[in-house]
Amino acid sequence: SVLPSPAPPSLPDRFRMFRSCEWEVLERSLHILQASDFYWGPLSVGEAHAKLQREPVGTYLVRDSSQGNCLFSLSVRMPTGPVSLRISFQEGYFRLKNWFSDCVVRLLELVVAGTRNNPLHFDEMGGTPLI
Repeated sequence: SVLPSPAPPSLPDRFRMFRSCEWEVLERSLHILQASDFYWGPLSVGEAHAKLQREPVGTYLVRDSSQGNCLFSLSVRMPTGPVSLRISFQEGYFRLKNWFSDCVVRLLELVVAGTRNNPLHFDEMGGTPLI
């Protein structure tokens, strides 16, 4: 399930400098993300985890990353509690583990579809697979 929230109406000004082709990818993806039900914008990891703690396992949200080298984080309610995974942006692609796309929302669709048959394992999740 998804923890819905309205997203901020404008592009954040915290992003580093990008080549014009990267900025176009980022801008398009951010507009799609802002129209989604699961983008919370500038939410701290503590606030995200507190919101997810009260939700069913599998509920997730996307928020702005507090890490300078990542743009977004995926916070997920796991059986052991909430965890946050960084979504990186390199060479025009958003990446989460071995998955990548030029759109954050499409990346999440790929991960959701792919983990049904092949769960992902992240160190941050203490061995619990992401399905």
